[in-house]
Amino acid sequence: MAKQYPSLSERWAQFIAEQKIFFVATATKDSRVNVSPKGLESLRILGPNRVVWLNLTGSGNESAAHVQTDPRMTLMFCAFTGDPVILRLYGNARAVHHADSEWGALSALFPPLAGARQIFDVAIDLVQTSCGFGVPYFDFVGDRPDLRAWTEKKGDEGVRRYWRERNAISIDGIETGIEQKNRT
Repeated sequence: MAKQYPSLSERWAQFIAEQKIFFVATATKDSRVNVSPKGLESLRILGPNRVVWLNLTGSGNESAAHVQTDPRMTLMFCAFTGDPVILRLYGNARAVHHADSEWGALSALFPPLAGARQIFDVAIDLVQTSCGFGVPYFDFVGDRPDLRAWTEKKGDEGVRRYWRERNAISIDGIETGIEQKNRT
């Protein structure tokens, strides 16, 4: 049975802190729905109705494109060990880029990760839990080193070139803002 809350309790904040992966979903009225897995200690809870997560370089940049038009964002966490729980955070997000005044303070909340391209600041308006009876057990083996190795090999300018070439436009043709907003 699903339960809904207006904000994150200490219990659910602790649950989030124990998870090694979360999923992010966004869409505009006319775009494809995008769902992406996230990890690498890239989420921080700033209050009962606010989380931020660090978006690293990837093959697409759909979330950044979507929130410019429609700020709705859902974050989902699943218990792969322990009690079966699915936790969703519903809210509105905005992308914070390198050139934005908040970048320094927010990026300091995370370990230095090569290829960090945006931070999403999410205002939570609903927290929902449901059973995770159908979610399988999984054991966490470790973080993959591939993204770090790839970005370190490319270097800062190579990553920025990749952003311009591969992350500036979504798969639905929506500009992501990365070119204009990440010039530092």
